[in-house]
Amino acid sequence: MRRRRRWVSKKPEFEHRVNERIRAPKIRVVGAEGDQLGVMHPRQALTLAKEKELDLVEVAPNASPPVCRLMDYGRWRYENSKKKSAKKTTPELREVKMRPKIDEHDYQVKCRIVKRLLRGGDKVKVTMRFRGREVTHDDIARDILLRVRDDAEDLGRLESKPNRQGRSMSMVLAPSGEVQA
Repeated sequence: MRRRRRWVSKKPEFEHRVNERIRAPKIRVVGAEGDQLGVMHPRQALTLAKEKELDLVEVAPNASPPVCRLMDYGRWRYENSKKKSAKKTTPELREVKMRPKIDEHDYQVKCRIVKRLLRGGDKVKVTMRFRGREVTHDDIARDILLRVRDDAEDLGRLESKPNRQGRSMSMVLAPSGEVQA
């Protein structure tokens, strides 16, 4: 027998109480510029907000009395969402893998990928994978990695030098300067 799903309300949850949603008997009001306007009844503060064509927003509901601020709520929410989205765009670590016996055209393609990732603002880990007896020729791998660094010099800087870990050798390039779209 199939279980029924419970109905979930799709009504949006409000982050802050605004204007008529404020239910406290007395509130402390802060002006748009941060100046203290005193403790008053919410209706009185609401008329003050309407005169200035602003919203009354409860910013500290747990305070005694709750603190409310006069501000343009729509603009404030928009600016906060922009700040949150700016924080989300952290540089990601991307990896490009190669072999010591890489051909010239394959090298150029991998180098183009590294440059594109650096232009996008991501850090790039360039990894050289060894197979069999290639491990003994780590000088060849180091030369190729340093060549990648030199080719991408205008877009990125070396964050960690080529170092060997088991059957691979890797280095990390970080974007230098601003992100280019």
